[in-house]
Amino acid sequence: MIDMGRIIAHLDMDAFFASVEERNRPHLKGLPIVVGSDPKDGQGRGVVSTANYKAREYGIHSAMPITQAWRASQAARKQGKPEVVFLPPNFAAYSAISASVLAIIKKYSALVEQASVDEFYFELKGSLPSARKTAKKIKAEIKKKEKLTCSVGMGPNKLIAKIAAGIGKPDGLVIVRQNDAEKFLEPLAIRQLPGIGPKTAEILHQKSIQTIVDIKKFSATELRAWLGKWGEDLYQKARGIDINPIESEKPPKSIGQQNTFEQDTFNIVFLGDELSTYCAQVFERFKASGFTHFKTLGITVRFADFTTFTASKTFKQALGYQDLRTFQFEALKLLLPYLDRRKNPGGKLVRLLGVHISHFSQNLELTLF
Repeated sequence: MIDMGRIIAHLDMDAFFASVEERNRPHLKGLPIVVGSDPKDGQGRGVVSTANYKAREYGIHSAMPITQAWRASQAARKQGKPEVVFLPPNFAAYSAISASVLAIIKKYSALVEQASVDEFYFELKGSLPSARKTAKKIKAEIKKKEKLTCSVGMGPNKLIAKIAAGIGKPDGLVIVRQNDAEKFLEPLAIRQLPGIGPKTAEILHQKSIQTIVDIKKFSATELRAWLGKWGEDLYQKARGIDINPIESEKPPKSIGQQNTFEQDTFNIVFLGDELSTYCAQVFERFKASGFTHFKTLGITVRFADFTTFTASKTFKQALGYQDLRTFQFEALKLLLPYLDRRKNPGGKLVRLLGVHISHFSQNLELTLF
């Protein structure tokens, strides 16, 4: 029997939002689909949530500004290719399918962590052939019940499993044995390592680091000097080391709400009303979370020139279910400096506004004054 020690799997639904829309609208099958903000003929705001694989052939990807996606669609149309179908997200439908997928995985694994609406980690018991069969059963059951495909990566830890799932897309099953983990990583581009974004990649590229094996040429001390504590984490990840456990009931670290406005604005009344509404929405989600108190609130402000600022406040005495008004008032106090000369001397217009809460607790004994 072949055994690879502990077997961790990562399941990632393929182009999830777009695939759901294509499944629900058979007449769109085979067309490029983008789920996200309304492009408004190139004048829209916001970003792409998901692009299906046909749309990705046009260079469209998640988090791309919706205006760029629209321009890519128009360029493809001029070349005689199908124009992209832009659709608004249907989060209720996606959440229902996500719950169904989670239920299927739990039939085969006692330890499951839902990392996002379309990503799941879980542990598989037994030998490698047995685990492979189980993964295939999960994939087949999801396809039969939801008419959707997913990709599964299997490895000795969460890091390797996640990267393997990404390499196997779409509809793949990639297995990496523990002894092969380092060799598996070495030829990959550094951006394929979770946590390396454009800014970190730029720093590493300046050091002639293009692939993961290049990272291994440098010591943990050198990487820390360039990237701070993340450099030490990177040193470990480049060697396939990841000790993060599967957290089956992982509590949310924060609850937030933000919005990109249709038009940049400096209307103080409008911004105040919007912030108050976001606070109320966050508060409802907080009350449904199972937590009873939170200690930190924060806001995000993005101006028309895309400069982005955050501010936060941590309370000595945590806020609870009765403190919505206080929450709204304190959030507004954080916002006001960005609407006058204190933090916005040039009077820049606001593009995006958001609010979030964190540092949760349960059944807190409140201090009486």
